[in-house]
Amino acid sequence: MSFTIGDNYRISVFGESHGECVGVTVEGVPPGTEIDGRFIQGELNKRKPGQSAITTQRKETDKLEILSGVLNGKASGGPITMQIKNEDVDSSYYEEIKNTPRPGHADCTAMIKYGEDYDHRGGGFFSGRMTAAYVMAGAIAKQILKEHDIEILAHVIQIGSVKVQKELSDTDIKNNVYRNDLRCADPDISDSLRKEVLAAKKEGDSVGGMIEARIIGLPPGVGEPIFDSIESVLSHYMYSIPAVKGVDFGAGMKSAAMKGSEHNDAFGIKGDEVITETNNAGGILGGISNGMPVVLRVAIKPTPSISIPQKTVDMDTMRECELKVRGRHDPCIAVRALPVVENFAACGILDLMMKTR
Repeated sequence: MSFTIGDNYRISVFGESHGECVGVTVEGVPPGTEIDGRFIQGELNKRKPGQSAITTQRKETDKLEILSGVLNGKASGGPITMQIKNEDVDSSYYEEIKNTPRPGHADCTAMIKYGEDYDHRGGGFFSGRMTAAYVMAGAIAKQILKEHDIEILAHVIQIGSVKVQKELSDTDIKNNVYRNDLRCADPDISDSLRKEVLAAKKEGDSVGGMIEARIIGLPPGVGEPIFDSIESVLSHYMYSIPAVKGVDFGAGMKSAAMKGSEHNDAFGIKGDEVITETNNAGGILGGISNGMPVVLRVAIKPTPSISIPQKTVDMDTMRECELKVRGRHDPCIAVRALPVVENFAACGILDLMMKTR
């Protein structure tokens, strides 16, 4: 089992959804690096459950505890271990459905792979709750990247059938994303997005979404061809986030319908720097950053836990049966996944930058 990612900025996650805690150990932070616990807590608060009618009503404080590696607000050079406690836990329902895997969840494959030793409570380490560890590690990475004038911005660009239709600036994202519970930088469609989520919730269903992330200020030359290209590394990180079903960069999937004359980004000069007039490459050529913003999109599937009856099987009797999932669940995971995408992208980019150095 692999719970560690990264070569130079190396993170290892631990815990379970209904265990004592969820945490992370970070290695590779240079000694003397300032570690702002308030900033880490702020990033955790962005993904915390129970903040609005469109998120799960599980109540968790997600209070940060730094256990090692930080002294007087600075990294000591040793592993930095952080955790949050699980407080609002009710595992009784999961005992009832222990042998009937929930469609869309990892229950079935986990039962096959780990047998009766699998921690089925709330999905165990397959749960989206584990992404709190990603955020803690990413919050430190963000602080280091900020020292190099690199920032990562993300915003929801689609929920269900409702999409952002206009170009949004970096300023739009900075000013608007956290002013609404949809995490959308276009205030004109936030009501339509909310209706999409609440309509699915009313029907006992769920809805998927799309997140765009922009890495601003990344210097040219970052990325290690062939197998550690920016796309390869960031895709690894993004697909390690539960519920992610698609990742693309720049023009992405639209590239298949374009001509070379349309897709190629013409070069130009701005000051003493080479720039591109468009950014269909998403800031990456040959797996290496070209100095333009790295732009990626992440598709998030609908929450598999829905209250509409679904077909499943009893793994004990090997008979088909029906299951109606109960409990507290997000009708749209994409909303709370946004800070996860931001922070985990920071981990991947920092690891690549440390390689390039």
